[in-house]
Amino acid sequence: MRLSLPLALLLTLLIAAPASASTKQFTLFEAPGALVDEGQRDATLDEVAALGADGVRILVNWNRVAPDPTSSRKPTFDATDPAAYGSGWARYDAAVDAARERGLRVLLTITGGAPFWATSTGKDALTRPDPDMFEAFVFAAGKRYADRVDLWSIWNEPNQPQFLLPQFAGGKPQSPKIYRRLYIAGKRALMKSGNSKDRVLAAETSPRGNPRIVAPLAFLRGFLCLDSKYRKSKSCGKIDAEGWAHHPYSTRQGPYFVSDNKDDVTIGTLSRLTRALDKAARAGAIRRGMPMYLTEFGIQSEPDDLSGVPLSTQADYRSISEFIAYANGRVAGFSQYLMRDSDPFPFPGATKYSGFESGLRSHTGKEKPAYEGFRLPLVAHRYAKKRIRLWGYVRPAKSRTKVEITYANHGGRKWRKLTTLTTNSRGYFSTRRKTSDPRRRYRVSWVAPDGKKFQGPVTKSRSLSR
Repeated sequence: MRLSLPLALLLTLLIAAPASASTKQFTLFEAPGALVDEGQRDATLDEVAALGADGVRILVNWNRVAPDPTSSRKPTFDATDPAAYGSGWARYDAAVDAARERGLRVLLTITGGAPFWATSTGKDALTRPDPDMFEAFVFAAGKRYADRVDLWSIWNEPNQPQFLLPQFAGGKPQSPKIYRRLYIAGKRALMKSGNSKDRVLAAETSPRGNPRIVAPLAFLRGFLCLDSKYRKSKSCGKIDAEGWAHHPYSTRQGPYFVSDNKDDVTIGTLSRLTRALDKAARAGAIRRGMPMYLTEFGIQSEPDDLSGVPLSTQADYRSISEFIAYANGRVAGFSQYLMRDSDPFPFPGATKYSGFESGLRSHTGKEKPAYEGFRLPLVAHRYAKKRIRLWGYVRPAKSRTKVEITYANHGGRKWRKLTTLTTNSRGYFSTRRKTSDPRRRYRVSWVAPDGKKFQGPVTKSRSLSR
């Protein structure tokens, strides 16, 4: 069968020694509802820490902290003073402190919606938020968390109409220009509020565009004042950012999917973003070698009938996606979106599961195969008729450790030991083997320092032909 471009690219990545692979990549976990819910927060963070994640992403919504958020008239208060917001910080204080108690790093995303009084219409939370008012709020947030947070980002998915308006006017993108003013104001506020040594990420873009959504690379060019050939306008200065945040969700085709829109960036086409960042750097719009942070990502699973894949496939696709991120030396962080699936909607048919089914648990709390697959990701790539490459990661490992790989032949139930491997100091391992059965299944087992044994899900041997 014919190899498509993304599959051929993945083949190259898997067979070649990942000389450019990131050895310092860290894992973020996002569970936005659970982390700010007093009844779910501690249990969720305990799981996140036990699974071996390095940190969590927490979104601070401006209109959930600000006073009188649905009033068109700005209340009288000092917006730069954290104390002036009263108890509005409480849910975020608790989440940040609980994460830090467990040794988890916090990425704090300061985002909308805005209070109505801070938008151009005064009637909604999304239309042209005022940069000066946003700067005052970010200054207050920076003061509030200066001693607890060292990683920040500005606005969530500003290329999406549910987070920023307008996206287009007269057929031309408008959100990149609006976001540029918000980002510059937010970055300036963080530098003035005691966070000058912290890392601040730009963009937080969603992966694909359409007539309502500005595609991520079109957004990048608009935000950085670049034309279609990546030439920078002389009237625009350089954007000061320490990293580029992106959400490279794919489709049910998995990590192999490549969009026909060259301005889309999914997990299988990260090189598009790498090239765009390099062109922007050469134009003087950003710093050179800009690292990429994949701050939101997940694989949609059943029972979503429209976008979801079978549960076992979710685990495989999530692991393959993580390997793609690992193999790209520019990726500094990789994320898992959701511990537990969204609650189903009270609607019949396909719309019942039209939320996020990308969690490691179902909405009822039952573990999916991806749960142990997150702790012990394993990729089994059949790169030749009788050759297999195995790549994996012991996420909770903080030093070298040993793993056991077992296999079962196609159609068989008996599991046999293949090998015992020693990971590197970060917990990664890789090996190539001959195989008499190209359709073997594989599993990885690991014994933690306390003696508890963990076993990853069954991993299918996959080739790159469809």
